[in-house]
Amino acid sequence: MAGVLRRIQTAAINTTPLLVSTVNVNFLANSVVNAEFRNSVLLSDLCPVDGMPILWIARLLGVPIKRRVAGSDIFEALKIIHRQHRHPLKIFLFGGPDGVAAAAAEALNMPPSGLRCVGSIYPGFGTVNDMSTDAIIDKINASGADFLVVSLGARKGQAWLLRNHRRLHVPVRVHLGAVINFTSGAVKRAPPILRRLGLEWMWRVKEEPKLWRRYFHDACFLIRTLFTRALPLAIMTQWLRLSRHAQVFAIGRTRGGDDITVQLSGFATERFVAKASAVFRNAISENKKVVIELTNAQFIDCRFFGLLLMLRKELEATRQGLEFIGISPRLARLFRLNGVGFLLSEGQGV
Repeated sequence: MAGVLRRIQTAAINTTPLLVSTVNVNFLANSVVNAEFRNSVLLSDLCPVDGMPILWIARLLGVPIKRRVAGSDIFEALKIIHRQHRHPLKIFLFGGPDGVAAAAAEALNMPPSGLRCVGSIYPGFGTVNDMSTDAIIDKINASGADFLVVSLGARKGQAWLLRNHRRLHVPVRVHLGAVINFTSGAVKRAPPILRRLGLEWMWRVKEEPKLWRRYFHDACFLIRTLFTRALPLAIMTQWLRLSRHAQVFAIGRTRGGDDITVQLSGFATERFVAKASAVFRNAISENKKVVIELTNAQFIDCRFFGLLLMLRKELEATRQGLEFIGISPRLARLFRLNGVGFLLSEGQGV
């Protein structure tokens, strides 16, 4: 939480764009079936874990995420920290049911706190295009807000943030679906004990029965993901820890006419991320397409896949392509198990 708050404060002070995605099971499920949604997460600057099941899967795979940092908890923490500093963070609320954003704004401004609402818009139930008019964007920008809270439903909210990323002047932008409801008092948040046990969904269904379909779908996705991806990966990771051959890794680079080829050999794991990062940085600086050659690669762990996603993001920012060649069936399975099979189906570039 402390790290998240520092990033938000720094972005607000320096007016630096900071797109935040608070990732839960619903975000993960949408990312698997919707490429635009997945990109909204991968292109985000900060992705704290909002759902306890995500934390459990991370622990199973040995990913060093220590605790949940929910979007609602971030919002409450900002109230406290900015009240102590006596410099309220200016908030703009966009979305929510009719009248709820206005009620949330009134609740925020009634007693002095670390957050001050400087505007709100109820955009109705139109399309993302309908909600992206010049009048709407101009009103948000003219508010002078530091922090934009969007509440349109996960898919529409992320699509709206991605569509208007370059048009918005508000530094910090995040989709916090339930925060507006909680702040207005329209919906009560689950008691802390249920949050810690990962049972907040039961409380949400009690408060908002219409959500049962979403949570049923998410539960089915979670069970399927656990048995078809997470557990096989956990077994492979454990085998890797016991294998003496997992210490072998090499990385090389060759320059072609229009691209740079980086060859990975052996076991591309967390231990060698720093070494690979230096090579990738140099490749990015050439401002050319990057080809990752994996003919002699034996294994890639989840941390190294994260590095490859960061490479993709940097190349996309400079409009350069990323391509993978020499993929064995075993490596292709690793790509799929880690949820990054789309990297192999994106053709010649990103």
